[in-house]
Amino acid sequence: MRNVIIVGSGCAGNTAAIYTARANLKPLVVKGHEAGGQLSLTTLVENFPGFPEGVDGPLLVENMKAQAEHFGAEYADGAVLEADLSRRPFRLNLEGEWMETRTLIVASGASARWLGLESEQKLIGHGVSSCATCDGFFYRGKKIMVVGGGDSAMEEATFLTRFGEEVTLIHRREQFRASKIMLDRAHANPKIKFLTNTLVEDVYDVGKNLVTGARLRNVLSGQVWDQAVDGFFLAIGHIPNTRVFRGQIETDADGYIVSKGGARTSVEGVFHAGDVQDRVYRQAITAAGAGCMAAIEAERFLEKEGH
Repeated sequence: MRNVIIVGSGCAGNTAAIYTARANLKPLVVKGHEAGGQLSLTTLVENFPGFPEGVDGPLLVENMKAQAEHFGAEYADGAVLEADLSRRPFRLNLEGEWMETRTLIVASGASARWLGLESEQKLIGHGVSSCATCDGFFYRGKKIMVVGGGDSAMEEATFLTRFGEEVTLIHRREQFRASKIMLDRAHANPKIKFLTNTLVEDVYDVGKNLVTGARLRNVLSGQVWDQAVDGFFLAIGHIPNTRVFRGQIETDADGYIVSKGGARTSVEGVFHAGDVQDRVYRQAITAAGAGCMAAIEAERFLEKEGH
């Protein structure tokens, strides 16, 4: 029987582990399929407080894990395959082994949607990014490309004009899903160029381990061409990693956990932390703060129940 099981090992999960471990709750952290979360895909983090020269993303996550382990947190490889939250203690199936816990912190994050190109995957963290706020600063005076057609794409493209010499927004259709106000704002920005009815077929240059350009194709004319670019940003949405909890915890239409105040969910004793609930900020520091909130909520819940 566990006091706390934390699902997810990114900033949210590791911070929750630090706090619950210091409270002597001996948490178990399930690493998940993407151990370390989004930061494990980031080469340099310059906006996490306390690191004036920046810090390597995987190193930051590893240091958080080591800090949690120092206070008694345990880590388990693998992912949760099934969950039964219908009664307490809650039951979780970790890679075929069922475990029981008095409280649960869901910090499993949200995975960025990618185009699925082999070159794109190999260049993540080396010019390919899904977070303008995280990485835009690195492309001052450079050529930037943003893929997407919704509000997020307009927001990211507009934000990136602060840094880039030019921003090309690629969309596979003629019409955009973005709201009129966001679309108008992007159209009014002289630095943003629009390429509609266009698909990205490849990202260069894996051999150089950095982005140098992209191969594009017009879906109407069939024309194919190469375009030089230094920063390649995906803004086609995120997928919250809540599949195993669907139908048991209240989520919105996209699968994000619905907050019931603080870090509480619709199930008493189950708490949320990080990108699994946050579709707005998605930053390492906000995820860490959310992990702290969830840990304190879990500690108080257990204390109230006499554990």
